[in-house]
Amino acid sequence: MQRGPQLCTGHSSCGFCVAWRAASRGARRRKPNNPPYATRNAWGAPSPLLSPAPSTLTPDRLMAFIRTPWEALISWLARMEPSRREIFLAALALVLLFAVGTAGYVLLEGWSVADGFYMTFITLSTIGFQEVSPLSDVGRFFTFGLGTTGIGILSFVAVRSAQLLLVSDRLRERRIMKRIDALSGHYVVCGYGRVGERLTEDLIQEGETVVVVDTDEEICASLSEAERLHVQGDAEDEGTLRAAGIERARGLILTLPEDSSNVFVALTAREMNPDLFVLARTIDHDNRSKLRNAGADKVIAPSEVGADRMAQVVLRPHTDDFLERVLHTSALSRQIDEVQIHKNAPLAGQTLAESNFRQQFDAIVIGIIDADTGAMTFNPSPTERIDVGDILIVLGETEIIDALRERVCLP
Repeated sequence: MQRGPQLCTGHSSCGFCVAWRAASRGARRRKPNNPPYATRNAWGAPSPLLSPAPSTLTPDRLMAFIRTPWEALISWLARMEPSRREIFLAALALVLLFAVGTAGYVLLEGWSVADGFYMTFITLSTIGFQEVSPLSDVGRFFTFGLGTTGIGILSFVAVRSAQLLLVSDRLRERRIMKRIDALSGHYVVCGYGRVGERLTEDLIQEGETVVVVDTDEEICASLSEAERLHVQGDAEDEGTLRAAGIERARGLILTLPEDSSNVFVALTAREMNPDLFVLARTIDHDNRSKLRNAGADKVIAPSEVGADRMAQVVLRPHTDDFLERVLHTSALSRQIDEVQIHKNAPLAGQTLAESNFRQQFDAIVIGIIDADTGAMTFNPSPTERIDVGDILIVLGETEIIDALRERVCLP
């Protein structure tokens, strides 16, 4: 007897025949690569197996379902770095070896899964505990092969991991040195103690580029992890200073723990870069003149600065509060800054009254430093003339001071 639906002859109006013809025409129009009711599996490929329409699980469909995640895994491994891919595959082989070892002891010796896993662990880790149970000759050969293979894989993973860490550290150091070699007009801070760290943070917060020089390995490791520019070495060594770009630097800040070291570094840096601005910290007030003679432009004793500040807080608390608000831009949008008048600048040759400075920039000129004599005029009068090279000490908002530099202080 013939199976399947039979079209009746001569009955074109039969409802069953009309429905069958419509379904056949729709099947012919339908594209073979886009099956009806097809949905997407977890990897984004069409999955007829997940279709709500009735379907048959064929070998081709099963292979397509298995092939999709396998191809995704191969593509992910291909995009991975070669060294990381080797470690991943070795670790995966080690996991498979644990499974093979556990299954081997269960099948060959008749042990439980827990005993087989424990025996595999002590074999691969070379701990050397006593066997769970006496082994047969086959079990001993199996243990020999398992230990040889596992120890080889473990050694490979350990060596490659150490190489990867070493190479990554070297690549990071090389990348940092390339960035330092491309610098110009930066600051070099020698000594990353409490004072040096605070100075570095303040300079970076102001948008300046800083290179730290220190001998401590832990400090340099933390700076390397933070991607901070640094050079590990003795600041008294000329090669270390050259690696930090001292010949192209704008300023040098010495915060080394010994004044003698600061004197020697200041002398060496001044010889390498005569135009360098050198700021040095001193612990002993008597060494201030030695640092100045060695080439330091400014010498600061933190103990004296701290004592003077504490005295100002006690004697003039409101004045100190005002200065603290002005000098710390995070507390107030205004700050005290300096701007230099360059040649052919619009302000050059004018008085404060002629430039209409106060009304034009909404800033206050606190003082003017003469370019020729270095004399400072506090609270200059409106008739005070501004010459080329003079430095204006200005109190105002950050944006206004930046606009002042660009518009009237530069040619």
